[in-house]
Amino acid sequence: MLKDLLPRAHMQQVDHIETWEEAIKLASEPLLKADYIEEAYVDHMIASVNQNGPYIVLMDYFALPHAKAGEGVNQLGMALLKVNQPVDLKGNPVKVFLVLAAIDADSHMQSLQEISEILSDEANYKSFINGDLEEIVLLLTAE
Repeated sequence: MLKDLLPRAHMQQVDHIETWEEAIKLASEPLLKADYIEEAYVDHMIASVNQNGPYIVLMDYFALPHAKAGEGVNQLGMALLKVNQPVDLKGNPVKVFLVLAAIDADSHMQSLQEISEILSDEANYKSFINGDLEEIVLLLTAE
C-alpha cells in the first residue's frame, strides 16, 4: 500500500532550502500537480505548524506535514522531500519531509504503520536521514 501512496514520482531531493515553509511547499508540488491536493491544503499545513508548534517533527530530522483530513484533499497520497542540509523547523533540524494528504481519519493508517516499521530499524532510519533519494526509494519499495 505504501508504494501505491508514495510513488517515485512523488519524491524529490535538494541540497538546501531556506525555510521549513518552503520545504513543505516544495514537498507538496507533486501532489498539487497530480491534483491530489489543492493549494489551500498546503496553506493549512503551514498554518497548523504556526498555530500548534512543531508537532509534525516525529523523530530527529523527520517531519510528517499534514493538516485536517479532507480539507483541500482530493485523493489520498504522500510526497517526500529529502533535504541534504537540515532545515530549522521551529528549533528542530529536519532533513526528510513526508507530506501526508489524508481524505479521512483511517485510510492512511496502514501506510503510516509501514513507514513506522521501516524507521524503527536503526540502519533503515540512518539510510533514510543520511542517504540519497535512491536509498530511500529502495527502503520504501522493498517487499
